[in-house]
Parts: sequence; C-alpha cells; structure tokens
Amino acid sequence: MARRPTIKDIARQAGVSESAVSFALNDRPGVSQDTRARIRRVAEELGWQPNSAARALSGERSGAVGLVLARPAHTLGVESFFLQLVSGIQEVLSAARTALLFQVVEDIDAECAVYRRWWAERRVDGVLVVDPRIRDPRPALLGRLGLPAVTIGEPETGTEPEPGREPATESGPVVVSSVRADDAGAMAQVLDHLHGLGHRRIVHIAGLPGLAHTVRRMDSLRTEAARRGLGPDQVRSVVTDYSDSEGAAATRRVLAEPGPPTALVYDNDVMAVAGSAVAAELGIPVPGRLSIVAWDDSALCRVTHPRLTALVRDTAGFGRLAAEELLAVLAGGPPGVRISEQPRLEPRESTAPPPAHTES
Repeated sequence: MARRPTIKDIARQAGVSESAVSFALNDRPGVSQDTRARIRRVAEELGWQPNSAARALSGERSGAVGLVLARPAHTLGVESFFLQLVSGIQEVLSAARTALLFQVVEDIDAECAVYRRWWAERRVDGVLVVDPRIRDPRPALLGRLGLPAVTIGEPETGTEPEPGREPATESGPVVVSSVRADDAGAMAQVLDHLHGLGHRRIVHIAGLPGLAHTVRRMDSLRTEAARRGLGPDQVRSVVTDYSDSEGAAATRRVLAEPGPPTALVYDNDVMAVAGSAVAAELGIPVPGRLSIVAWDDSALCRVTHPRLTALVRDTAGFGRLAAEELLAVLAGGPPGVRISEQPRLEPRESTAPPPAHTES
C-alpha cells in the first residue's frame, strides 16, 4: 500500500524545516514568498493533502458539508428528485474542493442523532437540511450546536425564525439560510390548466403528510380551487409515502369512488407513472376519461405512453443554489434566502378536456 506523503517528506525534498512547511501550507507568516511557492509546488508534486481529522482537532474547517435524508429507503431508489438535487450540490462542492458527507436514515430522530455525532466529531463545517417538517426539531438543535445550515425548501410559515435569527446559544448563534421553491405558484399553474380544460373533479395524490412542502401544496390546492368556485367535495388531496405502490393504491381507491375524479395530480413522477398504469389496467383511457399531471418532470414522464403533462423545474439548479449559499455562509457571508427558478407546466398528451357528461 502506498504511503501518504507527510510534512517531513515535503521538508526533506524542499530543503527546509518542517516548521517552514507548516507556515507555508497554513498561510502563516514566517517564510518568504519564494520559499512558500517552492514548498507548495513540492507538496503538489508529492500529492500531499491536509489531514482533515487533524485540521478539525486544531479548530480548522473540516472541508466537508453534510446531507442527511430521513426517508423510507424504499422510496429513494425510484425517485429521481434527490439524484438530481445531489448532482447539483456535488457540482458546486467539487469545484470548491469540498466533500459531501451523505447519509440516509429512517426517521427524524436518527437524523438529529447524526447531526450531534458529526458536530462532536467535527466531521462537517455545515449541513444542508432537506424536507422541512411541521414542528421541525432540527433548527433548534442546529442552533444549540452552532452548526451552520441551509434549509432546502421554504419552512412552514411561523414555525421557524427568519434566516440568521436563531437565538444565541452557548455555541453562538447558528446561521440558517434557505433556498425556496414557489409551490403555490406551481399549483396555480396546474389548476389553471386543468380548470381551463373543463375539469371540476380533481384529486391531488400527495406525498408524506408531515412535510412542510406537502402541506403547502395541499393548502395551495384548496386555495386555488376555492378561487375557481370548487369545494372540497370536488377538489381534494390524499396523502401517500411517495412510492409507486402507494401511488397506485391511492389511484385505485379514488377511481373506485362514486363520481370519480376526471383529473389526478401526483406529487412525483413515479406515482404518476404508476397511476397511469392502474388506469390502463382498469380500462380507463388517458386522457379520454382521466387526465394525469406529474409534479416533477423526468425521463419517465417523457417515455411513458401517453407522455405525461408535468411541471418542469431545474432540480439540479436547486441543489446548486443550496450549495452556493452554504459555501457563502461558511466563507463569512450573511445568511439569506434564495428563490429557485419558477417551475413551468409542460402540457403533453396525458391531459385533455373530460368527457362532456362527467362534468355536467
């Protein structure tokens, strides 16, 4: 096994003392510019990298940020959203030579335990927090730990303080920024489209009920429906776990009801494709008798038949914004709020006017 180069190796090859190497590599005074440049050139030639554990123990940054996903593992393997999000995050972090420490856990308690362990071990400089929840315990915990954070997804109104205004703790105030998406505007586009086609019985197949963005979408659906004179007996939401199996089961239930919906809106692409398959199995033509909209566009939406109407958004760009914000905060910048690009609805073959008799 190859031996990692050490400061002693650099000192020997550069013809200087080990203390001079330490000064040069840590940007400290005590060596001339020419000597500093020679030491760094030798370090690069030898492939030397700082020991992250030693740097953490000395109080320096670890050079890593953390991301924990508290979702049922079986829902992650088929959902493209997180893969695209992480790809955007990694694009920014790689360019900044910052590592991403990634972990999947079963629930929010386990996620909080990971934050405590990472803080105690000084494993990360900050964290990216996904899936804001109702009565979310994570901001208070991060405040106590003094661990900088960026929340991906707008917090529920009234449950979290303004960015950067966490209460001071023994570890100092935590820096909390956020990157937000306009779920209300996106739902308005969906309702505009379906209502304009003539649909009056619409069911939203939603995701996990404890997530703040699920609640926002459900609230937006009710608001937009009421603006168009549609009541809860005509437009409503049912919750699932985002999986294809629960998406299919929810589809079966609502289509078996008296006066079934003529349009279904799914909170992700996987459930929308599963719902389309259930409709085909039941002999319900799409879009002849049932229109389908997916919240997130993906290759699945574009290759299934009929192609699914979907909300197109730059999920990787969402991840890039979050990573850029966290790096800016870690560099000493003020916390803030960044707004992601507005999603746009892409009408395709899965939506059409309902049969005339169904909405009479």
